[in-house]
Amino acid sequence: MPPRSTPTERQRRLGAELRKMRAAAGITTEFAARLLGVPRTNVPNMESGRSGISPDRVRTLAANYGCADKPLVDALAGMAAEREKGWWETYRGQLPAGFLDIAELEWRARKLRIALTVHLPGLIQTEDHARAVFEQVIPRLPATDVDARVAHRTDRQQVLDKAEPPHLDLIMHEAALRMGFGGPDVARRQLESILEVSDRSHVSVRVIPFKAGGFPGAGQSVVYASGEVSQLDTVELDSTHGPEFVHSGRELGKYRAQLDAMAAVALTRAASRDLIRTLVADL
Repeated sequence: MPPRSTPTERQRRLGAELRKMRAAAGITTEFAARLLGVPRTNVPNMESGRSGISPDRVRTLAANYGCADKPLVDALAGMAAEREKGWWETYRGQLPAGFLDIAELEWRARKLRIALTVHLPGLIQTEDHARAVFEQVIPRLPATDVDARVAHRTDRQQVLDKAEPPHLDLIMHEAALRMGFGGPDVARRQLESILEVSDRSHVSVRVIPFKAGGFPGAGQSVVYASGEVSQLDTVELDSTHGPEFVHSGRELGKYRAQLDAMAAVALTRAASRDLIRTLVADL
């Protein structure tokens, strides 16, 4: 099969982990290709995510690279075995690829820690709130594009209804709750929806109040997705040009510390619910 022209973020991540493993072992791409009995160019394509690799070949490479971390190897083999297309693939060609990568990251995560200061997490936005957000995009989007983005954002929320959903740990600043996208009625329904979501056993909603003052990470939106093993954790950062995915050990440690610092100044779950009820009453 010809190389993929646009590998997904998850496919690139699998390849990056194989490249990291090979580099740590001091093995050349030529030698790796001989191990698999493939042309030399196949290895760079595998390591960039542009070509697939079977679970057996992942294990062959790991064994010859001297990797004794069985949980990591099992997780990588599991990634290589993924063949079924997720629901997000129905949006390929309609939306930027980064939207689909975010959906897959959430779907595959064991746990999600999300912290935002101005916007509400997409996983808990109502349809009307999401529409109001996308209608503010500059340059203005055509109505069909807004519809597609709203539908995709709404579909992302089905991850919360999986048989084994990821634990969702949300930290939001009071500013995000007060933004009022769509006007008072939309804002009220959005806040009421957050209260409903917070009743779920696998969802934690905590609010950083204005009175908490400054705190680390105040200017960033962070999604920390825990993978099958800790080495496969990923941080997703929002930007105006699309999502950025981070997975180096040093960066992951920095964002874990940042999230811990934000959690330290956030209200308890009960106090957060009380604050949200107050905001509803004020609308």
